[in-house]
Amino acid sequence: MSFNGNCFSCNAPCETNMKVTKIPHFKEVVIMATTCNACGHRSNEVKAGTGIERKGIRIKLRITDPLDMTRDILKSETCNISIPELDFEMGAGTLGGRFTTLEGLFQNIKDQLKENNPLIVGDSAEQNISQRMDGFVMKLDEIISCKNKVHIVFDDPSGNSYVQNLYAPDEDPEMQIEKYERNFEQNEELGLNDMKTENY
Repeated sequence: MSFNGNCFSCNAPCETNMKVTKIPHFKEVVIMATTCNACGHRSNEVKAGTGIERKGIRIKLRITDPLDMTRDILKSETCNISIPELDFEMGAGTLGGRFTTLEGLFQNIKDQLKENNPLIVGDSAEQNISQRMDGFVMKLDEIISCKNKVHIVFDDPSGNSYVQNLYAPDEDPEMQIEKYERNFEQNEELGLNDMKTENY
């Protein structure tokens, strides 16, 4: 399926392709991909094919092996990412919804930090901040090459994020999954507090 729209970069008319697919041991998702023939801008986004889950989900993965980089990751647009050992947090919406591998996700984070960061690009770049950012990107590269073993935490109040279990159907010894009740603020951000579902 496809639909017409405008490019996010140059506003030229372009086509977005959309496909519904099932992720094994998870659920259906909608994958959307757009390529602009005018400027060459490409984007992709993933949305949950179902609604918001009854509970939020927190997935904590310990990265110990290069094989971990091949894990499929579905990061919804409401998912926060953190790496406690690096004191790193990335808020929901920063990368949008993504279906990629763990290595691809780290590459997306690096690209976001290096290419789309006004503090280190152009006239406003400060030498000290730029050097610290380069050092942080090197630490991400060490994680990708498994020289540095860390935890990555996916905290998704909507419950629509997923990390592939390499041991499925058995439990993954490197992954902890916790489902939790959302608080008022999380429900507010998801638009659930004002939603009427009774006596409709």
